[in-house]
Amino acid sequence: MVSSVLRDARRIVVKVGSSLVTNEGRGLDEAAIGEWSRQLAALVRGDGGARREVIMVSSGAIAEGMKRLGWTTRPHEIHELQAAAAVGQMGLAQMYETKLREQGMGSAQVLLTHADLADRERYLNARSTLLTLLRLGVVPVINENDTVVNDEIKFGDNDTLGALVANLVEADALIILTDQNGLYTADPRRDPLAQFVHEAAAGDVALEAMAGGAGSSIGKGGMITKILAAKRAAGSGASTVIAWGREPNVLVRLVAGEALGSLLVAQTPKKQARKQWMADHLQLRGAVVVDAGAAAKVREEGKSLLPIGMTSVEGDFSRGDVIALRDSSGAEIARGLANYAAAEARMLCRKPSTEIGKLLGYVAEPEMVHRDNLVLASVM
Repeated sequence: MVSSVLRDARRIVVKVGSSLVTNEGRGLDEAAIGEWSRQLAALVRGDGGARREVIMVSSGAIAEGMKRLGWTTRPHEIHELQAAAAVGQMGLAQMYETKLREQGMGSAQVLLTHADLADRERYLNARSTLLTLLRLGVVPVINENDTVVNDEIKFGDNDTLGALVANLVEADALIILTDQNGLYTADPRRDPLAQFVHEAAAGDVALEAMAGGAGSSIGKGGMITKILAAKRAAGSGASTVIAWGREPNVLVRLVAGEALGSLLVAQTPKKQARKQWMADHLQLRGAVVVDAGAAAKVREEGKSLLPIGMTSVEGDFSRGDVIALRDSSGAEIARGLANYAAAEARMLCRKPSTEIGKLLGYVAEPEMVHRDNLVLASVM
């Protein structure tokens, strides 16, 4: 059986759990990380097929820190967890950098918290940075910034972070590598009648009933967190595969279309999901009025909105807020995420992008609204 979902995916988020990364807490598994790095490099280069953009979300900092500190059981005190994360993150980042460099790949460490993705401006900054890294052919290696959060360590997990990153960059697919083959209708360790789930709809409530609690003592997640992550990823149109991380050549085989693990298919296409999110879930904070030339570029050619095409600004909005783009008659032609606040946008009206730095003292982006963050009114 061949799956077109992964075969057609161009932007992929891969998440590996701490029990895999640290070989059940025995320390960073150099061979495994080297093998995943080889496969990531093959996907980015397009060996034997199309080039892919790949982001790695890796657990393992706390588990590696525990080993380096000589702790055999996971502590409960938040400050001890944070200390372990700080110690372990050094080794985790170094290992990925070394193994990816051996494959001729550049890498970047990105530490995020859920708060980063809840704040509009920080969300936009994180998105811009990750998309730039992907464009440069660099593999971002993301972990939660455990040293500055508290509840996230206690209740959070990197399955959720993987899904949020998939939402953030509008990935086509999320691959969750785990220490199990995939999803079963019941726990196969306890129920001999448990059936393997090859394919299902992401967000199907029946899936949540099948999943039990956390599977290992090292990490925080269990199969339920992976099912909920798949549901979250599907919100932006990304399908999810849950597969065994030690399956030989697992990433390369998945993107070749081989049916490995459990595929949870997003029910809403990516473009439609993005438009729905922009149209329904975000409150308009203001608007910019554009001239006929800019309106045509946006509406007919799918171009970004540049400051030179703006004639006036309405309302009071911040960077990252959703604003309307209106033509000279007042008709809404699109919605998008503002790269500049209203006060700055007023200074930029009718100005070429080359003057942004001189006018504002900094340059966030050359566009007022980038085409990737823009949805036409005709499709809303």
